[in-house]
Amino acid sequence: HHVAESIKNVIDEEYEKKSCKNLIFDFKNVNFMDSSGIGVIIGRYKKVKENNGKVAIVNANKQLHKIIEVSGLLRIIKCYNDIEEALKEI
Repeated sequence: HHVAESIKNVIDEEYEKKSCKNLIFDFKNVNFMDSSGIGVIIGRYKKVKENNGKVAIVNANKQLHKIIEVSGLLRIIKCYNDIEEALKEI
């Protein structure tokens, strides 16, 4: 839970500092995510939607993709193979 909280804070700070509209979660070096991580993604999704932005997930391994799928996130957030593909779409 502490890691998720730290990540949430960093994302929020950077998102507001950069005045971004869209957000891409790159899971290239992530091997595991629990419900805290799902909560972070959903919270950031809501924030981005308030700004009429889009959220994407890239580089999720098979295990993470399954977690994302089972959690229902795929209904609101698209997964892409890499950042380049996501940037073309969002």
